[in-house]
Amino acid sequence: MALSELTKSYLKNFLIYLEVEKNFSKHTIRAYNSDILSFLLWLDNTPIEQTNHTKLKDYLVFIQRFNYSKTTLSRKVAAIRTFYRFLYRERIIETNPANSVHAPKKSKSLPKFLSSQEIEQILNNIKIDTPAGYRNRVILELLYATGMRISELSNLNFGNLNLEENEITVMGKGAKERIVLISERAKEFLQKYINNVRYMVPEEKCNLDQTQDAPVFVNKTGYRLQPQSVRTAINDIVKKIELPKKVTPHVFRHSFATKLLENGADLRVVQELLGHASISNTQIYTHISTERLKSVYDSTHPRGGS
Repeated sequence: MALSELTKSYLKNFLIYLEVEKNFSKHTIRAYNSDILSFLLWLDNTPIEQTNHTKLKDYLVFIQRFNYSKTTLSRKVAAIRTFYRFLYRERIIETNPANSVHAPKKSKSLPKFLSSQEIEQILNNIKIDTPAGYRNRVILELLYATGMRISELSNLNFGNLNLEENEITVMGKGAKERIVLISERAKEFLQKYINNVRYMVPEEKCNLDQTQDAPVFVNKTGYRLQPQSVRTAINDIVKKIELPKKVTPHVFRHSFATKLLENGADLRVVQELLGHASISNTQIYTHISTERLKSVYDSTHPRGGS
């Protein structure tokens, strides 16, 4: 069944609300749009205004049959709860039937990370004899040195760089700005890329200015480099060196946080550098450090394995 024009307008205004007032990322907005659209189509002839708690529970039972992961189910429930809060706020509905709808509890898995040796193995196997190869080396150096998300790195402009102070300003989730710090090694790679390599990356000659709003990292056409290109480059390297781990740009972020805590960094400092809204999101890395301590203890202490 096709959606009515009124229902379409509810959905459209909801997406505007997510973007303008909630500052949700484009990725989250796309996911919520898909989730709510599926829900509305399932409702069929039931008007939104007449949806009750029982109807919502029926929908949750319905989507269980598709064997979604707990993370996906949690997001779908969150989308519905957010949608009905919006409808209630706009006085489209008199009561909110989603108030007591809860997502399944997520099983917490420890973030995957790389050892210092594995990081160096990846970095040292990037061919830097081409402009694109050198750019990719710089990007991975930065991801590990700063803990940036790949989307944050992709969106870097020259106005975000303050290399004299070893600082980079990034725009994180929810349009929240923060400053990350850059190591001397990563800074040297970045400066060489900017001064000598960046203009050579495009296959055809083009004007690559360094104005405040110009992208730092560009692709072969001279436009802003997209995150997927970095993921592809990482996959190629990991496959080449036969590293028995799944490595994504986010694994570099996890490795950054884990290394800081292992070296005694304060949890609040790590939270600030990662741009976590809640320290509970950062505390997961303390579990990684604890697990590694146990592993070292078991393998090195004379009574560790007994």
